[in-house]
Amino acid sequence: MSHILNRLTYFKNRVSEFSDGHGVVTKEDRTWEDAYRKRWQHDKIVRSTHGANCTGSCSWKIYVKGGIVTWETQQTDYPRTRPDLPNHEPRGCSRGASYSWYLYSGNRLKHPLIRSRLLKAWREARAIREPVAAWGSIVEDPTKRASYVKLRGHGGFVRADWAEVNEIIAAANAYTAKKHGPDRIIGFSPIPAMSMVSYAAGSRYLSLLGGTCMSFYDWYCDLPPASPMTWGEQTDVPESADWYNSGFIMLWGSNVPQTRTPDAHFFTEARYKGAKAVVISPDYSEASKFGDIWLSPKQGTDAALAMAFGHVILKEFYLDRQVEYFQEYARQYTDMPMLVRLVKKDGRLQPDRLLRASDFDGSLNEDNNPEWKTIAFDKNAGRVVCPRGSIGFRWGEKGKWNLEEKSANGDDTDLSISLIDNRDDAVDVAFPYFGNRQHDYFHGTDHPDVLERRVPVKRLQLKDG
Repeated sequence: MSHILNRLTYFKNRVSEFSDGHGVVTKEDRTWEDAYRKRWQHDKIVRSTHGANCTGSCSWKIYVKGGIVTWETQQTDYPRTRPDLPNHEPRGCSRGASYSWYLYSGNRLKHPLIRSRLLKAWREARAIREPVAAWGSIVEDPTKRASYVKLRGHGGFVRADWAEVNEIIAAANAYTAKKHGPDRIIGFSPIPAMSMVSYAAGSRYLSLLGGTCMSFYDWYCDLPPASPMTWGEQTDVPESADWYNSGFIMLWGSNVPQTRTPDAHFFTEARYKGAKAVVISPDYSEASKFGDIWLSPKQGTDAALAMAFGHVILKEFYLDRQVEYFQEYARQYTDMPMLVRLVKKDGRLQPDRLLRASDFDGSLNEDNNPEWKTIAFDKNAGRVVCPRGSIGFRWGEKGKWNLEEKSANGDDTDLSISLIDNRDDAVDVAFPYFGNRQHDYFHGTDHPDVLERRVPVKRLQLKDG
């Protein structure tokens, strides 16, 4: 009614005019504007970050009113990198700017949820059995188990209380450990960048229980396996600002503007500096637009593309001609010179694992982690040596980390990339072949499953023979 009266008296609210009639002064109520003004009022500003699963850990100003987050802006007090590098700030993204919406969203999970059929079966079993026996009566009964398992993906969750859910989890873990062994209990912890407390709590629980603590990469399925396999570290890579020092950047298996938003500006700034970029992605992702070249292989063919790259590099820089830069890099920064054991299986010699210092009598005088130190043939010494740089040199009482072209005792080395000039013999080695399988994008061949290739070898006396 008041709104109708206001409209009827609209023209009577005018008090005066200004700017030759282009503006008017009224006596109408304008208290409604306070809602917009109060939207930005706050009692204090605190520093915080967001667990947005990007590991950026950006610093934010959080504006708080009455204990409630009202809004947030990026911090602008990051220290300078160095004069010839761009600054880190501003760091943040739209996910961080809207994080308070998640905080108070009606869709946020604040209580444990469980499938209703499972909860009903649990309560019926728990009424007459101890917790572990109650869980066993459910999972060992095919009908009861199928009643809730077959509904996965269909919803049907109901709210439960923490005491009941914790008892179900404990009973399930105890049942599995007792019946199948503790190593059959597998779990994930939040990544450390989200919460060190949560990560440590989950990892410690699984470790003390004897369970299998999976890598947080397994949680969201983007583990780059080549990095830990080659370097012994989980993505022990340069800090993002170092991208600016690159002249050529290959982006593969990553969508930097989306998953590394606060660091993406280093990528674009490097291109302003003249760096060339190649983006390998099946779809035209946010990162693809940064590429001077965009390669879009069909899904599932990345391995073939990578092997094609390796084939061209080896053929043009090592087989057809020996490029000094390639050989120096391969010797110092890769595991190409490391010796591989050959074992006889099914009447054929097959590659086994890398040779270790612990395989020799006396462990080649390596007392600190000899089982983690790989072996190569040094042309300078004319014998096998333990070159620095493998993971065994990093940890332990005498641990240190470097990739110098030196042996463990500090002598300069010239590691052999191939044993062709220092061989004792050349033998047929069996390698598995997968090109004869039918594939969506490749034609299968008529080659056998195992191919034999002539390989130069060296015979060494190990402690086991």
